[in-house]
Amino acid sequence: MNAQALDSLIGHDLPLAAGGDSAAYSRIVGACQNSVTAIALAMVRDVQASEDIAQEAFLSAWQNIRKLHNPSSFLPWLRQITRNLARDHLRARVRQPRAVEDAELAIELAADPAPGAIETLLEAERARVAAELISALPDESREVLLLYYREGQSSQQVAALLGLSDAAVRKRLSRARGAVREELMERFAAFARASAPSVGFTTLVASSLGLIAPPSIAAAALAGGAAGSSVAGKFGLGASSASGGVAGGGAAALLDRLLAPFAAAGGGEALEHGARWSVQLGGVIGGTIGGALGALAMTQILLRYARGAQERRRIYRMMIAMSVSAALVCLGLLAALALSRGWLAPAAFLLLSMALMNWQMLRWLPREIGPLLDRAQRESGRDPRAGFGYRWLLGKPAIVWSNVALLASIALVLYKDGRFG
Repeated sequence: MNAQALDSLIGHDLPLAAGGDSAAYSRIVGACQNSVTAIALAMVRDVQASEDIAQEAFLSAWQNIRKLHNPSSFLPWLRQITRNLARDHLRARVRQPRAVEDAELAIELAADPAPGAIETLLEAERARVAAELISALPDESREVLLLYYREGQSSQQVAALLGLSDAAVRKRLSRARGAVREELMERFAAFARASAPSVGFTTLVASSLGLIAPPSIAAAALAGGAAGSSVAGKFGLGASSASGGVAGGGAAALLDRLLAPFAAAGGGEALEHGARWSVQLGGVIGGTIGGALGALAMTQILLRYARGAQERRRIYRMMIAMSVSAALVCLGLLAALALSRGWLAPAAFLLLSMALMNWQMLRWLPREIGPLLDRAQRESGRDPRAGFGYRWLLGKPAIVWSNVALLASIALVLYKDGRFG
């Protein structure tokens, strides 16, 4: 894949991957795996360790991909992640008493007549030779040479993958050829090609994406809970609705994770999109069910103060109108989260929605049920509005806690989603 095709692929697939499309991210992994493993191998000089580091780098980038808003920054960002992980690996290896352990292992394996011991010795020898070949090269040329032979000896492709100019790549290639004898360079070229990651590497990374795929269960549960709270949280139904949203969103996210490896392995993008949308749908369904149960309970409480069919119909109409308007707010919030990548659109929609629902609670609801509560106060001598249940379900304390809970939930969802930059 040439540099232009690589830029095109990343420009097209990165926004999809940021939206949770693991198939799109797998295509990016396939295009970049040579460069990432080459960077790691040049530093740690161990083929197996370099692939482990590369896999960790790709998974780390996948977890944090929504924090990256510019596709052109992806490759430099991924390279830095890889180098940081390789440095961590080297620091950990320095702290281990490897020389004594390796000597003891060699003696133990040599004394073991089993075929597996012989193969392990051969593998250890191959690793030693690989480390010697890499060490023989100038430090600044190792990444370039590894990638040069893995990418069909195209200096332009190497330059694009490593963020260098073509002239800089050619200069490093020339310097390495001048510093290393021809026979060793030929051996290194054969090693570089043979040690390149196969299609199996991409498959291995792709199969791991579903285990940590965004949105995570925690974020999906929070999103479901926040959506559920917005359905009915402003008139005493926040607890039941939020718990339903958490359950629905979390269960759907778990289903998403279970289905993701099958979707990635089979290229089933339709299945993957369906599972991802099920997370949002789960939050809506869970929140709606919880809100409906809470609305039913609140309706029964208000009906205690109604006299005659006309007042009961007024209460039914009021609760239905508030439930419908809040359900529309819930769907609008989910749409704002799904259709935008930053935090401004969801935050603006949320603030407008809260203004509407607070107006319902502070103005409309008291005007509708005020006469009923005044009559109950005259008859019993006690103001229902002063009671604990009313204050914490329909009064100002309910408005305060539901506003705080909703704002905190959405802020945490946006933060987990990497929308604050």
